[in-house]
Amino acid sequence: MIPRIAITSGEPAGIGPDLCVELASMPFAAELVLIGDRELLQSRAGQLHRPLQLADYRGDSPPRAGHVCLSPVPLTAPASPGQLNSANAAYVLATLDRAVEGCQCEEFQAMVTAPVHKAVINDAGIAFSGHTEYLAHKCGTAQVVMMLAAPGLRVALVTTHLPLSQVAAAITPQRLEAVIRCTHDQLQARFHIARPRILVAGLNPHAGEQGHLGHEERDIIEPVIAKLQREGLQLTGPLPADTLFTPPWLQQADAVLAMYHDQGLPVLKHMGFGQAVNITLGLPIVRTSVDHGTALDKAGTGAADAGSLAAAIRCAIDLCV
Repeated sequence: MIPRIAITSGEPAGIGPDLCVELASMPFAAELVLIGDRELLQSRAGQLHRPLQLADYRGDSPPRAGHVCLSPVPLTAPASPGQLNSANAAYVLATLDRAVEGCQCEEFQAMVTAPVHKAVINDAGIAFSGHTEYLAHKCGTAQVVMMLAAPGLRVALVTTHLPLSQVAAAITPQRLEAVIRCTHDQLQARFHIARPRILVAGLNPHAGEQGHLGHEERDIIEPVIAKLQREGLQLTGPLPADTLFTPPWLQQADAVLAMYHDQGLPVLKHMGFGQAVNITLGLPIVRTSVDHGTALDKAGTGAADAGSLAAAIRCAIDLCV
């Protein structure tokens, strides 16, 4: 089967359109359906001095490997590289909605998202904390997990886009158990790992130092791990995060579970920035994304690197075939 993959073009003032232009010259074992504004993509191709010919997407024709086409969604307002405009927030969400709905009806086998700008969407009066949360709501999924993967490392997160001051209160036994179960089950179902080995980070320095540097490990993390270990899950932890990300530990793991965004992702991006992939676990559809933001200063300059988006597409193909 040749999969048909929806690619959302992201924030129109950022590098998302640049990356989509670059995709048109890359070979993939799938048909790519770009979702965005035709004039925006053509204009960005002209700024980058790249040839771009996009046929209209036709769902009634069989998918062709290496074919790139366009399912148009019009901009709400004109867009210029590097210049955010909250009037286009609705456009950004419309591209996501088109991709989600196409995946839900199996028109597309997966969706891959270029980066969006959270602040400008919120400036438009739309509550938006990120792709992960938005897609969970659209799919009616109670439990999803944000996981990034790079060569040699997968990192899943218990909490995602929260201020650091709110993280400890958000790590409840119920949430931690649900995230571990989702991560375990998706490593089996999506990655075909029969018995996933998961390293669980502590929240506090030195994993709480037996309660002297924090109580969350003793009161929450340890009991949840013990409960799930009795069910047969291969969990190790809580481990101090400052030594967890070292070869002796990582050689024993299929994934690491970090308690918060900036505990696990800096290490992963140091290892594989530009080749890392953001994967939403727990959705009824396959969704992957890039490991970076909108890079407004690079939009339209030719300096954007399409490596992470290409890696996200290859990962999506692997997950849906």
